[in-house]
Amino acid sequence: MSAGSRRRRVEEPEEHENHERWLVTYADMVTLLMVLFIVMFSMSVVDERKFNALKAGLAAGFGESTSVMTGSESILEQPGTASIAPVRAANFPGSSPRDQRAERALAAQEARYADARAELARLDELGDQLARALRRAGLADDVTRTIDDRGLVLSLTSRHVVFEPDRAELSGRGRRVLEAVAPVLRASTEDLRIDGHTNQVPVKPRYFATDWDLSSARAVTVLRYLQEVGGLPGERLSAAAFGHEDPLVDPARPGSQRVNKRVDLVVLSALPASARELLDDVAATPDPTTGGSS
Repeated sequence: MSAGSRRRRVEEPEEHENHERWLVTYADMVTLLMVLFIVMFSMSVVDERKFNALKAGLAAGFGESTSVMTGSESILEQPGTASIAPVRAANFPGSSPRDQRAERALAAQEARYADARAELARLDELGDQLARALRRAGLADDVTRTIDDRGLVLSLTSRHVVFEPDRAELSGRGRRVLEAVAPVLRASTEDLRIDGHTNQVPVKPRYFATDWDLSSARAVTVLRYLQEVGGLPGERLSAAAFGHEDPLVDPARPGSQRVNKRVDLVVLSALPASARELLDDVAATPDPTTGGSS
């Protein structure tokens, strides 16, 4: 071996084993942990302005106030107004036809209830006018007044007014009742139907073939009096017979036969049937403006 080769080999530094390489890995791990904790901490801190912007956007989207919490600020130029239209199913082109039909049905039902409430108020006013006319004549207790899905119903139920057994002629007091109410009914515009009824005694009428004939004759008697004496136009009048099929009170109650033998003056409501059938519900519902029944 030459001297030059020996010199090169001697000059090469001796390589020592690095016993501290684990520090590099440990430092990397500590750095990553620190970054992780910083990210977690930053996520836990709520930016109030960004949060207010988010809630204001949601509130505007649903058509509500731009402020949800006390002390928050609005990012809209005019607080209290929505920057976009309220979200409704019908506003989306892809919304379900079933949802749109449901919304239309709900709106139609609300409109029918509004019509029924207005009709109830009008019929109540007409009923008050009739009641005042009867009080002036001293006959207030001879008529029962109700409102149902037909309209305003005046039932001649007093023992002084109802017909004699098996008879269809008006009593003297019955004529006075019709004389008292005829001017009010004549001034109104609604059609009037006269419903004849008999009681539920299972006995064949003496002068008529059936209860249907007797109840029909009683209705026609009242109709003719209102037209011929009371002056109501014939085109507004009609008559119906119910026999013993539609009692006003339970036939088992004492005195019911006298009350169920009656004639009803029905001021017919002009509402469509779908709204008219709500009159019973509206009449039984407390009025939110007064706290009592309508």
